[in-house]
Amino acid sequence: MSRLLSHADHDRLRAEFRWQFSARLNMADQCLAHDPAAVAIIEHDGNPHPVSFGELKAMTDRLAHALQSSRGDRVGILRTQSAWTAAAHLAIWKSAATSVPLFKLFGPEALELRLRDAGIGTVITDPDGRAMLEPFPDLRVIVPEDGIPEAAPFQTRQTGPDDPAIIIYTSGTTGAPKGALHGHRVLTGHLPGVEMSHDLLGQPGDVIWTPADWAWIGGLFDVAMPGLALGVPVVAARMPKFDPAAVAALIRDCGIRNIFFPPTALKMLKAADMELPGLRSVASGGEPLGTEMLDWGRRAFGLTINEFYGQTECNMVAASSGAMFPVRPGAIGKAAPGFDLAVLDTDGQVTDGEGDIAIRRGAGSMMLGYWQNPQATAAKFRGDWMVTGDRGVIEDGYVRFVGRDDDVITSAGYRIGPSEIEDCLLRHPAVAQAGVIGKPDPLRTEIVKAYVVLRPGRAPSAELAAELQAHARRQSAAHSYPREIAFLDALPMTVTGKVMRRELRKLAQAEIDAGPSETPS
Repeated sequence: MSRLLSHADHDRLRAEFRWQFSARLNMADQCLAHDPAAVAIIEHDGNPHPVSFGELKAMTDRLAHALQSSRGDRVGILRTQSAWTAAAHLAIWKSAATSVPLFKLFGPEALELRLRDAGIGTVITDPDGRAMLEPFPDLRVIVPEDGIPEAAPFQTRQTGPDDPAIIIYTSGTTGAPKGALHGHRVLTGHLPGVEMSHDLLGQPGDVIWTPADWAWIGGLFDVAMPGLALGVPVVAARMPKFDPAAVAALIRDCGIRNIFFPPTALKMLKAADMELPGLRSVASGGEPLGTEMLDWGRRAFGLTINEFYGQTECNMVAASSGAMFPVRPGAIGKAAPGFDLAVLDTDGQVTDGEGDIAIRRGAGSMMLGYWQNPQATAAKFRGDWMVTGDRGVIEDGYVRFVGRDDDVITSAGYRIGPSEIEDCLLRHPAVAQAGVIGKPDPLRTEIVKAYVVLRPGRAPSAELAAELQAHARRQSAAHSYPREIAFLDALPMTVTGKVMRRELRKLAQAEIDAGPSETPS
């Protein structure tokens, strides 16, 4: 597939661009329509190993035959970055089924929620993931490393741009996480923003990588699938722990020229005083970068970091691009071609002042809706606009992020819903009530902090705090457990019984203002 952006005149691209989707569209075909001998994926597990498009297609076809999926079946993928992970998604899409990425750091409760909600009967995983799935004996588990028989080419089943292709779960602020259902147009919908944030990705010699896991929309649709669609080699090398020295070695070994670094990764590179010359583009998204970080990026990389903006429901809607226009510190960038952005006031009218950032219906990467949740889908829209839940201002075409209008916690590039963690803590026999917020943190942007009311007969202690942390980490997810726990006699509540998280955030800020906390972390 050729690049959608053919030149660097942003205003002209915005004026000329129109979404064009053929009646027959399947993301697997988009990703595999390249010279079979060309490199598709470079796997790196100590040494680089190239996987050609021909080899990736053969892996995809073998998995498609093994799946035996019917149209519309939901199939889970519990894997990290690898060629087999890409082949799993492609095989599911070829079969006209729906893929559901699952995170390897999920605990059994987080896994069960998504398996049950999506009605997943089959999961493609790896040897480690098989052990994680043992509590779910009714699942059909496929481990490609065990060996899959050779098979004839699999004929892609006919799908269109709005046929279901993937469910990616969001971090919900109230209730359980919601599954954003996307059609086969979602990959095309990502390309303008991806190309823009990498200064016209698809130039000769480009090779792209991200430390972000492919279980999230940022890793999967900001890097892996766009890279394949554009014929840009994608490096698969998920690091168990982010290591600046290992990143430098990976760039050297694989010839990486384009990287999406979450802000936390950039902060760790900066703290290590790491310089990485020779890159052509560095993009970042998840939370805004400040002037200091952008200035450091110019010194460390020899280029300007391009920020981008979006969310699971409609991603890659705005970006900076040093090749297209001057980067404005404090601003995310400008709307990507094909996306109309506006700021709405409390009446849902477009305003020149601060308000709710919104995206006009019809954008290529916009979800079909929340999976089996029409009420939540309807609540996401105000007329022709999808409301992001973020507040901002648009000045001279530049989008400036002001703050979140919801309670989602942004930590180390992950968007974490407090309700899921609160529910997990409430399952511990010592906990009567729990309120979870994001506490400002210089490295992670925010850390997860829990305020807990104990049941009668239980006393606060450092040991109990550590036990609750371990419980949350084990049952929910290793990336979202509370790094700090404080005990209260009562939580601030509304008259209808909802936790007043804004009051908890005031408590957290007061703790910061008072100096270092002795709360276990």
